[in-house]
Formats: sequence, structure tokens, C-alpha cells
Amino acid sequence: MKSTLQPAYIIIGENMKEKTFKKAVYIVLFILIVIFFTKDCDFFFGFYKNIRQITNPDDILVLVNKNNKLSEDYIPKDLEAIDINYAMEEKYVRKEVKSAFEALAKKAKEEGYQIVAVSAFRSYSYQDELYHSYVKTSGKAYADRCSARPGHSEHQTGLAIDVMGENQDYNKFAETKEFQWMLKHAHEYGFILRYPEKFEDVTGFKYEPWHYRYVGIDAAKKIKEKNTCLELYLHEHLFSLA
Repeated sequence: MKSTLQPAYIIIGENMKEKTFKKAVYIVLFILIVIFFTKDCDFFFGFYKNIRQITNPDDILVLVNKNNKLSEDYIPKDLEAIDINYAMEEKYVRKEVKSAFEALAKKAKEEGYQIVAVSAFRSYSYQDELYHSYVKTSGKAYADRCSARPGHSEHQTGLAIDVMGENQDYNKFAETKEFQWMLKHAHEYGFILRYPEKFEDVTGFKYEPWHYRYVGIDAAKKIKEKNTCLELYLHEHLFSLA
């Protein structure tokens, strides 16, 4: 009489095949779900296409980028000047951002670091002039990597700040001890490094170690923990609510 029992290695092999198959199915389903919920993302269909008009410009988590545009006449109603001790000349941001940045800069100064705002709120018309100056001097391709077109700049929201350190050169901020301090502490005050390395395909902008965006402490901590960018965080957040 022949035994109907299968060798253990066959059973294990079949179980592994079944697990591998299930895993593959889950991966495919996950990819399909991600594509469905992010089908309008910049990194799937390119930048400056299917541009959407922003309807929540006053929201702390408003997404302003190459596919989300602010109206030409939008100006935050609560702009206030940053304390001159922490800014080059008069730089304006929203009231909540002013308080957070001044607290950040004050704490940094107490610890021996010099963090100064060199650019903050910019109007639509100012951004228009800035962008086209880059186009004129360096070409459109370069301009689109390092400068936002008018209406697509976070600076218009009053939530973004460009900073410099002790070397007084924001372009070389990454070389300063202040940059290292910001990497460790910016999120504690509600700020994130808006255009981090390796995310250019998502944000549309080159790495900018000097550009910080206020999103509130809760969101900033989560973005820091996940080592991600604002676009991916917001899409993940919307997906979790779906």
C-alpha cells in the first residue's frame, strides 16, 4: 500500500509558493490603490500640467507647488514683520509663523547659533519678476528647477522662510553649523525642510537646505519621523482618512 503523505519539503515548498503568491497579490493591490489615490500627483503626470486653483490658501497645510496655484491677488491678512534681530531688514510672515520662527531663532542664539531670515513673504508680482529674471539670465529649464512661477511659490502664503547662518550666505547654508542645528530642531517649532535631497521628482525643485516651511508642530514632527516631503505626507494623510 502506497503512502499518501507528501514529503515535508514538498509541503513547505507549496506553502512558500502560496505565501509568495499572496504577497505578490497584496503588492499589486497596494500599487493600484496608491495610483488611484495619487493619480493627480505631480510625479505621475509632470509639472505645470493640470494646474489646480488653490481654494484653501489660509490653511497652514496648504499645498503650493507646480500643480497647485495661488490667485494673483492673494495676500495673507495677518502678515507681521519678523523681529529685526532675526531677519535681514523687514521680512514679513503670518502671525503664527512669526512667533514660531522668533522662538526658534532665539533658542538657537542662546545656544551659540545665528539663524537669520533672508526671504519670507513675496507677492505674486515680485515672484513674477524674480522668475523671469532667472529665465532671462539662465534659461527656462534652470529657472523651473530653482524658482517657482508666479502663483506657485510658497513664499506668497507667508508660511515659508529662507535662512542663512554665520557665513551670511544662504546658498552655502548647508555648510554651516546652523544647518545641522535646524536639522535637529526645526520640527520642534513647526518647520520642515521643504525641498530635501532625493525628492526633486516629487517636489519639482532642487535641494534647498535654506528653505523652511511652517506646517505646525504636529505635522512637522510626523514629516521628520517619516523622513518625507510635504507632498507625500499630505497624500498619505488623505489616504489614511479615505
